[in-house]
Amino acid sequence: MPVAALFASVVITVRALELFRVLQLCCPRMGIQPFVRALCDIHSIAPRPYLSTQFSITYDVYLAILANVDARVQAALGRDTPNWRLKNACPACMYKLEGEVPIPLPFLATIDGNNSLKRFWRREREEFDADGKSVPGASKERLDNRVTPGDYYLPRDEVDKWSKEGLEELMRGFVPGSEVEDEGEGCTERWQNMKEDMTACVYGMYDETGIFPALCRHGFLLVVVDMVKSGELAKYGFAVTAHLLRVLGELGLGYDIGCKYGKMVRMHPALSSLTAGNNFRSLVGAFHGHAHNRQCQLSNLATYVSGMGLEDLEGCEKYFSQSNGLAATTRYATAFHRQQAITTYMKHADTVGAYQGLSLLLASKYRRALKIKGTLPLLQQTMASLGVETRSVFETWLQKEKVYLASLKKEPAHETLQMEYYQKLVNLRDHQERLDAIMGVETPFIPAPQDATYAQAAAQTRRIEMQRRHATEIRDKTLAGVQDLEIRLGGGPRWVPEDEEWVKAAAMLRNRRYQRALDELEGLVVARMFELSKVNMSDTGYKLRKHIAKALQARSKGVKSALDTYNTAAAALSPPRTPLTWDQIVDYAFLSDFDLLREGREDICDEPWAQPGGRLAMDQHFKLLRADEEIARLNLEIPRFITYMADEEAFLIHHEGRLRDNGNTVLAHQVWLQRRERGRFHALHMDRLVKLSKEPGFTASLLRGVSVNKEREVPAPPARNEDDDVEMPAATSAPREDGGEEEEDGGDGDVDVVADALEHILRITA
Repeated sequence: MPVAALFASVVITVRALELFRVLQLCCPRMGIQPFVRALCDIHSIAPRPYLSTQFSITYDVYLAILANVDARVQAALGRDTPNWRLKNACPACMYKLEGEVPIPLPFLATIDGNNSLKRFWRREREEFDADGKSVPGASKERLDNRVTPGDYYLPRDEVDKWSKEGLEELMRGFVPGSEVEDEGEGCTERWQNMKEDMTACVYGMYDETGIFPALCRHGFLLVVVDMVKSGELAKYGFAVTAHLLRVLGELGLGYDIGCKYGKMVRMHPALSSLTAGNNFRSLVGAFHGHAHNRQCQLSNLATYVSGMGLEDLEGCEKYFSQSNGLAATTRYATAFHRQQAITTYMKHADTVGAYQGLSLLLASKYRRALKIKGTLPLLQQTMASLGVETRSVFETWLQKEKVYLASLKKEPAHETLQMEYYQKLVNLRDHQERLDAIMGVETPFIPAPQDATYAQAAAQTRRIEMQRRHATEIRDKTLAGVQDLEIRLGGGPRWVPEDEEWVKAAAMLRNRRYQRALDELEGLVVARMFELSKVNMSDTGYKLRKHIAKALQARSKGVKSALDTYNTAAAALSPPRTPLTWDQIVDYAFLSDFDLLREGREDICDEPWAQPGGRLAMDQHFKLLRADEEIARLNLEIPRFITYMADEEAFLIHHEGRLRDNGNTVLAHQVWLQRRERGRFHALHMDRLVKLSKEPGFTASLLRGVSVNKEREVPAPPARNEDDDVEMPAATSAPREDGGEEEEDGGDGDVDVVADALEHILRITA
């Protein structure tokens, strides 16, 4: 490979370029510079800065050649139609077979934003305007009109169609009080990417601030967009969701803000028409669900949604933990080189990473479902101890919990007015007592002006008069508020501490303080839980770990202070609530039971679904339901995958022979390379699935099915003529002493070898 189009004085071997490509795909942190330095060490020459530039130019040409070859192969195979890759991204999700039993939410995906793959915006030094304020310098980005091949990325102009204008139209169509409005209420304050003032900020240091991908439940990348000069805005999710709905149809989507995002999608004038007939459902992932309130979990957590199986909808987090290694090589790259590196990595992650581990993932999911199903006897014992006759009771418990939590959601307007009126009366009494105390202070005697104490006495008199005037103004202002509330409450005599209404309002106000202290405590505990998970996460640097450790120390002090405030508010209730300890609130963070601590208008202490044993039994019931659904889904996905492997192999073999027969041996060789790229894993997949089939409780089929999609069909081989049959020579054998024929030496051994080989071939072709 020459490093220049004309008069090249340096060349780089294709083997070196291919070695670097594969090494970088396996270790994304490795850039061009360390590899070139390694080549310099091998050849015993001094490293020069221009060598890295020459290698980069040649590597771009090499990747362009590979992309061109791949495009020609796809065209020869008839796979160059729009969105072909997306429609065939995952064999287990999309390669449907004839005679399948329909399941709810047939396709599951997950989306999320990741700001690790940022890229610095190259600019001149900062300038100063006429007022002396610093302004960003002019851009000095290199002009590069090259476009990364492939269809992984959605264009920026396509994404921008869903920006501010669409959101303004969305808000104009918002109908207060609708059923959609209540979904996910209370979760907004817990997530920064749900706050408009947070998501609308522009990062001046970066151009692309991260990526926003969508993946299927098996880890195959569907589509990705760049986040540009902003945080995680709604337009990125809208663009991805609209593209998936148009191409794939039915969609169950997991997102860390799935509760509010689902409401925004259904209210959007352009997206609502797509979601209406496509069975769209927006849900919350299992990990992020801990930070959502309990009522949101009961509606949007996969555990309580029928048809979801055991899917956790957290595939993006696993994907980011691997792709974050690209940040070291893309942070200071050009826009084209950054997108080229990301696209190359994503294709490799699909072809080698996700496809290689697909059978292992299916087997792990199946074994997990079988393990959960094995807990049915334990649930039956728990039901007997709780006095529960049938599992349908747990469904009733869940509905009761939803009704109870809905009653805690919003205070009635009349109660709010009563509490505000009570607080105003208390304030009025305090202000009146303060005014009476000031009025009772005697005004000092003011001596004659020529007396030495005249100035001091006059100043004291002015101070007392000012205090009286201020106290009177505050009393009158509070009195006006009391009178206004009396009118809004419908009149009647003014409350006094001996009245029943006074006592009732005081109890409601204490309960409100208790609930607010509980909300603050819950928020701090959930934040601490996420920080702890970040400390133990791989690829977290030393400095970041130290920073998080300091934050945890401060957070622990805040949690202890909030815990003291909560226990004080709990003790003020009548009857007092049981104080909490540190161990209890940590458990509550994972069981998501904070909402049950709230004081409702009905006593739930004796309800079976509020007891720890009852809640564990109810959760186990829903896990068993999801395990049955997971097995039903896997019983479809495993035959799909097996059929795909056989059909893909036969399809590529057919076209390889067709191209070779037509004299295009070079393109036939490229088809063979593509067949080998994934075909090398097929024996491994079958071994894993055969081992899984021996597990007790396995009910899936390992037989090849018939695909609904007929584009991989190959013509049947021509019928053979009897005249073309070749007569096989008979096996020679030596006579035996008993008059029979003696078999050749090693005959039994040959039969065993052939039998084993035949069994192996049949198992693979099955």
